[in-house]
Amino acid sequence: MSLKSTTRTEVNTVEMVFEVDAEKFEAAVERAYQRARKRISIPGFRKGKVSRKLAETYMGQGAFYEDAMNLLINQELPAALQSADFELVDTPQVTAEKISKEEGATFKAICITKPVVEITDYKGIKASKTVKEVTDADVDAQVDMLRQRNARLVSVDDRAAQLGDEVNIDFEGFFGDEAFEGGKGDSFPLRLGSGQFIPGFEDQIVGKKIGDEFDVNVTFPENYQMADYAGKDAVFKCKLNGITVEELPEVDDEFIQDTTEFNTLEEFKKDARETLEKNAVRDADVAFDNAIMEALIAKVDVPIPNCMYEHRIDDLVRSFENMLSQQGMSLDLYLQYTGMDMTDFREQNYDRAVHEVKLRLALEKIAELENIQISEDEINESLKGLVESSHLPLAEVKRRLPMEDYITDMRVTKALEIVKENADTTEDAAAPAAEESAE
Repeated sequence: MSLKSTTRTEVNTVEMVFEVDAEKFEAAVERAYQRARKRISIPGFRKGKVSRKLAETYMGQGAFYEDAMNLLINQELPAALQSADFELVDTPQVTAEKISKEEGATFKAICITKPVVEITDYKGIKASKTVKEVTDADVDAQVDMLRQRNARLVSVDDRAAQLGDEVNIDFEGFFGDEAFEGGKGDSFPLRLGSGQFIPGFEDQIVGKKIGDEFDVNVTFPENYQMADYAGKDAVFKCKLNGITVEELPEVDDEFIQDTTEFNTLEEFKKDARETLEKNAVRDADVAFDNAIMEALIAKVDVPIPNCMYEHRIDDLVRSFENMLSQQGMSLDLYLQYTGMDMTDFREQNYDRAVHEVKLRLALEKIAELENIQISEDEINESLKGLVESSHLPLAEVKRRLPMEDYITDMRVTKALEIVKENADTTEDAAAPAAEESAE
C-alpha cells in the first residue's frame, strides 16, 4: 500500500487516496475466489469444483473484484490511516477509483476528522462557590416534613368543608342535559385547593356539609387537552360524602424515638443541620463545577462534525438502555409509556451531547497543553476496584478494557482538576432565604 495524497476538502474533511499494487490486488482476488468457491455452480461441473479461470470465463473477468475490494479496504485502510496525519471521528467512506489487473487498485477515502481546538485562558476562570447558610428555619422545616410523613387523617362531621380538607365526593358532569364521557366519579377523594380539577370546581365545594347535594358550574379551559370539551360550560351534580383533615402529631422526644433512630428532638435537629450543611457544600461544589465546565464549553467555537454528536447520543442511549435493563424494563416499553419514539428520544439528548462533546474536546486539548501523563502505577491503582469486583487478574482486566480510551479519560479528569485548582474562586456563604426576601 502507498499513500498517494491527502487533501483537506473542507473543514474537518480530508480526501485520502491510496494505492495497492498489482501483486496485492491479485492476491485479494484469489482470496475472494477461494471464499466463493464452494458456492459457485456452473452447468456440467460439481459445486465447489469450478476453477477460477473457468469461473471468470463464465461469470466475467471482474466476478470477484467487489469482494476483493472489500478485503483490500479492510486490510490496507488501517495502514493508510496510520500514515496520514489526522485523527478520525467516524468510519471513512471508501470507494474504488481505479481497478486494473495489471496496475492494481486506487481507493479514495472521505475521512471526517477530529476538530482542531485552540483553548486559551483556561486558568483563572471566574467562578463563585456559594455555600447556602443553614438556618433554624431550615432545620424546623425538616421537623415539619417528619410530622407530615407521620400525619393521620381524621374524619370531621361538625363543620362545612374548607380549603385544605380532603373530601370524598360523588359527581357526574353534564353538557346541558347530556352526561359526558369521563365526567363521573364515585367516592372520589379530592384535596380542596390542590388544583386537581377544572378551575372553579374545588372552590364551589368549600362551605358544603356532609350529605349536601349541589351543582358545580364550570367552564372547561380553552386549551383543555380534550378538544371537544375545550371552552364548553358544564354542570357537575355532586354529593359530599365525607370530610377528613390531616392531623399532625406533637413533636417531642417520644415522637422522635417512635419515628427515627434518635432519642431526643435535639439529637434529630443536630443531625438534620449537619446533613443540610453537607448538602449545601455539595450543592456549592456542583454549581462551581458546572460554572467551570460551562466556561470551558464556551471556549470551543470551532465547527464540529455532527457525527460526533450522534455518536455521543448513541452512547447516552446505550447507557440509558442498560440502566432500564437493570430495573427490568426495556427501552421500547419506556418509549411507549412516555409517548416518544426513538427520534424524539434522540432529540431530547441532543443538547446534552453537544455540551459533552465540546467539554471533552476542551479538556483533551488542555491535557495536551499541560502534557498530562498517566503512570502505570496510577492506572493500576485506578483499576483496583474493578479487579476486586471482577475477580480477574489485573492483566486480564486491562486486556478486556479499551485501555487507550481509559487512559484518555484519566488525562481528561486530571485536566479538569487543573482548571478547577487554578480558577479565580470566590468562596462565601449565601444569605439565608428569609433575609434575601426581606431585602
